Amino acid sequence: MKTPFQAYILDLQDQITSAIEALDGKANFHEDHWKRPEGGGGRTRVIAEGAVFEKGGVNTSSVHGPLPKSMQDYFKQPEADFFACGLSLVLHPHNPMVPTVHANWRYFEMYDKEGQLLDQWFGGGLDLTPYYLFEEDAQHFHQICKEACDRHHPEFYARYKKRCDEYFWNHHRNEARGLGGSSLIIAARINR
Repeated sequence: MKTPFQAYILDLQDQITSAIEALDGKANFHEDHWKRPEGGGGRTRVIAEGAVFEKGGVNTSSVHGPLPKSMQDYFKQPEADFFACGLSLVLHPHNPMVPTVHANWRYFEMYDKEGQLLDQWFGGGLDLTPYYLFEEDAQHFHQICKEACDRHHPEFYARYKKRCDEYFWNHHRNEARGLGGSSLIIAARINR
């Protein structure tokens, strides 16, 4: 699964950045490649001071190596290795009437020291953070998320929206981030 998902996120990054450049009409993304000393790297793309977007980033990464100690403890899996890849984006428009959008999608695999696959999953989420709330934006956002979930299972939207309401709750402010915590998180275990 890692090879097709890695190809998918690189292609998705190209599609998203091309569409945003066309929409903005003024600014282009600047690309930076980076390497992770422990294994892997990524492709960062940043747009700034455009006609529509004040600043934004659409980034991909594909990293691997020994599972960090904190994650070994969390998964109760000593001496494991991992592979993870994903795409993340944050887009901040100039116009305060247009919401900020944030999203990330990722794929993760964990292996024992003999290279045998122990576990794998997809995860991610997206949220819309309006400066000024327009009810039709909230309805549209939720409808698109629900349609995406419904294509896979009729219970996914309600289940994952509940998780997002919890995840995107700002305890220190006693309020939701974004449209009422209205994001979509998909965490799908494979072979479990």
